[in-house]
Amino acid sequence: MTAFTIDDVTIPDNISATDAKDFIDAVEVGNTVEATGYGTTDLNYEPVEELPRFHDPHQPSRMLVARLGGRIVGRGIYETQAGDQADSAWIIAEVLPEFRRQGIGTALSDTLEAIAASEGKKKALVFTPLPSLSPHQLPSPTGFGSVDADHADTKFLLSRGYRLEQIERASRLTLPVDGLAALVADAERRSGAEYLTHCWVGRTPERWLEGIAHLSTRMSTDAPTAGLEEPEDVWTVERVVEADDRHERLNPRTYVVAAVEHLPSARLVGFTVLSVPPQVGRAADQYATLVVREHRGHRLGMLLKVANLAHLERVAPGHPSVITFNAEENRHMLDVNEAVGFVPIASESAWRKDLG
Repeated sequence: MTAFTIDDVTIPDNISATDAKDFIDAVEVGNTVEATGYGTTDLNYEPVEELPRFHDPHQPSRMLVARLGGRIVGRGIYETQAGDQADSAWIIAEVLPEFRRQGIGTALSDTLEAIAASEGKKKALVFTPLPSLSPHQLPSPTGFGSVDADHADTKFLLSRGYRLEQIERASRLTLPVDGLAALVADAERRSGAEYLTHCWVGRTPERWLEGIAHLSTRMSTDAPTAGLEEPEDVWTVERVVEADDRHERLNPRTYVVAAVEHLPSARLVGFTVLSVPPQVGRAADQYATLVVREHRGHRLGMLLKVANLAHLERVAPGHPSVITFNAEENRHMLDVNEAVGFVPIASESAWRKDLG
């Protein structure tokens, strides 16, 4: 058997750069592995769409590759937060199905965890698709969802000292949505006169920069993360502007945004983002959806969801579907999604390993 090697990938300045080939090949390996795990290619990102995350100074990231006979057959991703207080690392180790059981996944995981330990991280977090329909189940400690206890990935993570913390549901909404205008009108009526929806495409309007910075920070603290204990991710106005600049410069995807204003305070209290690929035949990706805790109970989640779907139909019609992820214990948002027409398509499991 030919020995494999593991090394860092050079992150190119742009996808047309002469040193971009390894990055492109590694993204395609990841797409192949994830399409197998999730059972759909709807979640695949093109290399040019993946590149901006590796240029984000607030979320330092590295990509590793495993090579066998000169071919990239596996990849690893290491991501953390900037700053001395950042205590968590998010890691991904993926190997093409035909090259598994050769120690490649173990070597990638060893390397990624060693990087985390060398940087003083206290825990490693892993998100991976795992089937939930099997005779032998490993239940989530949240009480919602489970994974196949006999699956090779489950056994692999358990053997490395990871513990299951949460199950997320991947759901698909087929577009267009029947009766969407009526859903929007009903949501507006139920939410009441104190709330007003604002929609935009691309850059954050200047008047909402502070509000989006606040909501983006709250996304890291208000969304359910069970025992993962994901750290607060602080956003500032400057960071929002920087992220918008980077997206405009590097990413062909379009952000379609809806936010809701609480009129008495003139503050944004919720938002949702659709990431829309340039090819009309591809699914849109639901990014953040959040209503801050102190304004829940006014059906603002439904208002945001349907208002942005209507906005999508106005500005970028023709996409076949929207894909979203939600924690299985987040029953309120699942109820909203199901009422709109989302149906489950896959499960994603979230794991934690304490590094000492």
